[in-house]
Amino acid sequence: MTALTHCRLATHLLISWVATVLSFVWQASASAESVAEPVKGQRVFTAGHSLLMYMPPVLAEVAAAAKAEGHVQAGIQSIGGSQVIRHWDLSGAKNTVKPALRRAAVDVLMLSPIYLPDEGIEKLVMLGAQHNPDIRVLVQEFWIPYDDPTVLKAGAGPKIVDRDSRTLDELRTMHAAYFQSMDDHASALNAKLGKRTVFIVPVGQAVMALRGKIIAHEAPGLTKQSALFTDGLGHAGPVVKVLATYCHFAVIYRRSPIGLPVPTMLASQLEAEKLNRLLQELAWEAVTAHPLSGMKNN
Repeated sequence: MTALTHCRLATHLLISWVATVLSFVWQASASAESVAEPVKGQRVFTAGHSLLMYMPPVLAEVAAAAKAEGHVQAGIQSIGGSQVIRHWDLSGAKNTVKPALRRAAVDVLMLSPIYLPDEGIEKLVMLGAQHNPDIRVLVQEFWIPYDDPTVLKAGAGPKIVDRDSRTLDELRTMHAAYFQSMDDHASALNAKLGKRTVFIVPVGQAVMALRGKIIAHEAPGLTKQSALFTDGLGHAGPVVKVLATYCHFAVIYRRSPIGLPVPTMLASQLEAEKLNRLLQELAWEAVTAHPLSGMKNN
C-alpha cells in the first residue's frame, strides 16, 4: 500500500469519525432542546381499569419534567376489569366522563379496552367529538393478560404464568391478532368521523420490545421477564408503568421522552439511569413506528 493510499484511508476514517461524533452531538442537543422547550399542557381524562389507572400521577410527573405547562388531569373514572362500555353505562353521579365530555373540558381522553367488540369506545368518541371537534381519544393497546390470547375474561386465568420461557417470536404471534383488531377498530372510527380523532398508544409493542431486550440480556438491571409484572394476570410493575407512561406522553405531546429525568417510581430500580434511558427509547421507537399514533401521516 502506497503512502498516498495510506493518507487517503486515514483521511476517510477521520471524516467518518468526525461525522459520527457530530451526528451524536446534534442528536443529543436536539433531544435536550426538545426536553427543555415548554409545550402547551393538555386536559387529560383517564377512564379505564387497573392496567391504565396507575398512570395519572406518573404522567403528571413526566409532563412537569418536560415543561408541559398547564398539564391537567381533567378527571379519572376507574372500574376494575372493565370494558369501555361499562364506563359509558355507569349511572348517576358516578359517571364523570360523560359530563366532562359534554362540557368540552377534555383535550385528550385515555381509554383502555380489554378486547373487542366494545361499543363503549365509539359512544365516547362520538360524544367527545360532538362537543370538542379537536378532542383526541387515545386507545391503549396493552399486553396480553396471562400471556394467553385465549383467556378472554380478566381473573379467569392461572395464578402462575411462565413468562420467562417465552421467546420474542412467541410474543409476536400471541399479540398479532389483538393488535390488528385494535388498529382496525381505530381506523374504522376515524373513517366514520372523516378525520383522525382516535389514536393508538402502542404500549403492548413497547412492552414486547422490552421483553425482547431482557431475553437478549440487554436490559440494565433486569434479568427476568416475569419481574415486569406483579401477578399471573399481568398487572404492571414499576418498570412497565413507567414505560407505558412514556408511550402515552409521546402520543399526547408528540415529542420524545428521551432525556427526561428518572421518575420517582423508577428511582429504586437497579441501574435506574440506564434503564430509564432504555424505556424512553423503546417508547419512542414504538410510538414513531405505529401508523395510528399520530406521529405519521398515513
